[in-house]
Amino acid sequence: MELLTQKMFVKEKVERMKKGYSAYAESPEMASLLKKEISKLKLKVYEDITEMGSWFIPETSGDQEIKRQPKTPL
Repeated sequence: MELLTQKMFVKEKVERMKKGYSAYAESPEMASLLKKEISKLKLKVYEDITEMGSWFIPETSGDQEIKRQPKTPL
């Protein structure tokens, strides 16, 4: 059951990265799953590894515009 939940989180995080948002992986296992999915989709991201986890930050080129959805109030 835990693996299924992790895969759902990975899918959600990858979808957000496609929209230009960063994703955070709090464990090495989650980071590994994210790296596999990023590689499979050939997304260009910068990985920032810290003591607390890893950040995956989408890369953009000068001519690439990322469309972000407006924030919704809490």
